[in-house]
Amino acid sequence: MEELITFIAQNLVDHPENVKTVVKGTENDVTIELSVHPDDMGKIIGKQGRMAKALRTIVKAAAVKEGKQIHYNVEII
Repeated sequence: MEELITFIAQNLVDHPENVKTVVKGTENDVTIELSVHPDDMGKIIGKQGRMAKALRTIVKAAAVKEGKQIHYNVEII
């Protein structure tokens, strides 16, 4: 799951070296935190939050397949 988010985020931003994902929680209840360069925050959020919503949808679909509950946060480093 972490690799999926990292891969997608690194291909969306201008500073892929600053993309960091942190996974916290238990085996079935996972929180994923995505940190990006401040200049890339708009690219991750997208117009009217569409990109962020799409990322959440992808993560939730992958989580359902694995039988997990996922929470997803984006932060600026």
